[in-house]
Amino acid sequence: MAERVASIRFERAVSIKLSFAPNGNTERLDAPPQIIYVMGETTDLSYSGIAFVVSSIRIKENYLVGEGRILNAELDLPNCKVLMKIVGQRYESVGEHISTARYLVGASISEMTDENREAYNDFLHYGSKKENTGNLEFGVDES
Repeated sequence: MAERVASIRFERAVSIKLSFAPNGNTERLDAPPQIIYVMGETTDLSYSGIAFVVSSIRIKENYLVGEGRILNAELDLPNCKVLMKIVGQRYESVGEHISTARYLVGASISEMTDENREAYNDFLHYGSKKENTGNLEFGVDES
């Protein structure tokens, strides 16, 4: 039996903006793919993938998951925005009633610049805590 190795997941909730990467699979979009988007929030992040919740599993007739569709994702981290390309792997409906239905989506990271990767990895490791710069301030004892 082969063991499945998974990346460590970090519970991190940040805003995410998703749009379709331009390709032949995004038919019937009246505007450029970057203009049409859906907003959501991440639930957990890892070095190789992300999970997020959105209010709709599709934009117009195009599903966020399936057919190897590549999505542009913009994460709004506390100190910067990180851009990446992701591919949805699975989704499930979460919510008790159809009027409050939301979708939990699991996606793998397919592409990211080195600069974005560094900022993303720092956020995974440190969260929103600021890294110690090593500067110390000394007080003066006035007694």
